[in-house]
Amino acid sequence: MIDSTTLWTVILALGFGSFALRFVFLGFVGNRPLPGWLLRHLRYTAVAVLPALIAPLILWPAANNGEPDPTRLIAATVTFAVGFATRNVIAAMICGALVMLASGYILT
Repeated sequence: MIDSTTLWTVILALGFGSFALRFVFLGFVGNRPLPGWLLRHLRYTAVAVLPALIAPLILWPAANNGEPDPTRLIAATVTFAVGFATRNVIAAMICGALVMLASGYILT
């Protein structure tokens, strides 16, 4: 069990780090124009971060002790295919959720 002093120290440190990271872009840069190469890289940040967050949940789920699960892999494949074909994020998420529902994961 973590004592309250350690917990609050970690919470405050993460809060300060999050503020500092945002202040670098918003406070220091402000209204100055950013270089084109930086804007191009920033455009792809979400596209790079989201798969990095989701991939471990699909490939090594904790629910299966790190073993790949065919249902999760199929749901991820369906989600990717629908998203790629329709360019509609909501439709892709709904189709992926339906695959999980059909397999009984969400209801159990």
